[in-house]
Amino acid sequence: MPLSANNPDRTSWLHVGKSSDFPIQNIPFGVFLTRDDIITIGTRIGDTAIDLGALHQLGYFEGIPLTDDIFLQDTLNDFIADGRKTWRLVRNRIAEIFDAENDTLKNNVPHKETILFRLDEIEMQLPIQVGDYTDFYASKEHATNVGAMFRDPDNALLPNWVHMPVGYHGRSSSIIPSGIPIHRPQGQTLPEGADKPVFGPSKLVDFELEMAFITTDANDLGEPIPIEEAEEYIFGLVLFNDWSARDIQKWEYVPLGPFLGKNFASAMSPWIVTLDALEPFRTESPKQNPKPLEYLQTKGKKSFDINLEVGIQPKGAKETTVSKSNFKYMYWNMSQQLAHHTINGCPVNSGDMMGSGTISGPTPDSYGSMLELSWKGTKPVKLKDGTERKFINDHDTVIMRGYCEKDDIRIGFGSVKTKLLPVFDSKKKKK
Repeated sequence: MPLSANNPDRTSWLHVGKSSDFPIQNIPFGVFLTRDDIITIGTRIGDTAIDLGALHQLGYFEGIPLTDDIFLQDTLNDFIADGRKTWRLVRNRIAEIFDAENDTLKNNVPHKETILFRLDEIEMQLPIQVGDYTDFYASKEHATNVGAMFRDPDNALLPNWVHMPVGYHGRSSSIIPSGIPIHRPQGQTLPEGADKPVFGPSKLVDFELEMAFITTDANDLGEPIPIEEAEEYIFGLVLFNDWSARDIQKWEYVPLGPFLGKNFASAMSPWIVTLDALEPFRTESPKQNPKPLEYLQTKGKKSFDINLEVGIQPKGAKETTVSKSNFKYMYWNMSQQLAHHTINGCPVNSGDMMGSGTISGPTPDSYGSMLELSWKGTKPVKLKDGTERKFINDHDTVIMRGYCEKDDIRIGFGSVKTKLLPVFDSKKKKK
């Protein structure tokens, strides 16, 4: 099926700023609360939010086999479960409706008043119900940096790392949308030189620059997904800040891996950008040596050229960009991650989320965490207000952005913003 929605020559009758992440070629999907307190599935062109539930009820998706309530839900899970053919039909139709040459909706004022919203009239929600969440550890630069810091610099990568996408199962209940503040976590840590742990607030709260992909229903129990089919089951991508408490994690992670140091919060951008929209930005993955086992071998361009950046904004101060990276640095691509995840017959469901793991590039300004940027606190990062950061302070807001750009077409993800508040005060709640 042709991806007519990606036509680079198409323009919209809705206003789209030159540097907008959301031209008519994007058409991401999200869930929002309208000015009338109605939850709906929607999309966005420029700075206009589009109510797909209303669009469907008014007959604009005629001819596409959709259930009456497909967009009148509080998550995208059912729409995602309909599969790639449906996603493409819907994206192509939306592109037609909002094409500058199409006057059907453009000249229908009552319909426009029902369907279109300014961004300040809506409140973005978590776009999916995340049943299961897996986090990978798939950036070679990041894994090497961390291995060098905490183990032997000459043997930074563990022997299994270059043979498979290493991952672990995370906690889905603490995945939150952009804009929701979080509290500094507490837990056990082992102070330097001590032989007994202490309990208290984490002193080393960190961001992790990640992207995450969302899957559809893919396989039955016991049925692996062949690597050449993996992308058929990937709906799209979001920006993902997988918060980390480094000191808690360091003490707890042997022998079973991350627990309290990772499950207190992970934040995602609210608009899911489809794999179809990213098609023009495919690029080669890093060369893999040794050659992976056959079930992990891919053909063609399986990575995407997505520019990423991280900013820190202290309370009352200007934001400072602290990292600029790119999704293309990932050593293990999404197809490999999904194929490996299911090679043992693990079933994948609609709305499952797979985090990339921290994305670090080859240069110090492209590292994807404060652990690396400040090199375990030995090289503090200077901010615009004159203060320094080794890790994230209370009342800091961490902002992540991502976009692709080629031939005057920019497809972006918007941002994911999260403010870190002090430790939760139970006494305040009681008052």
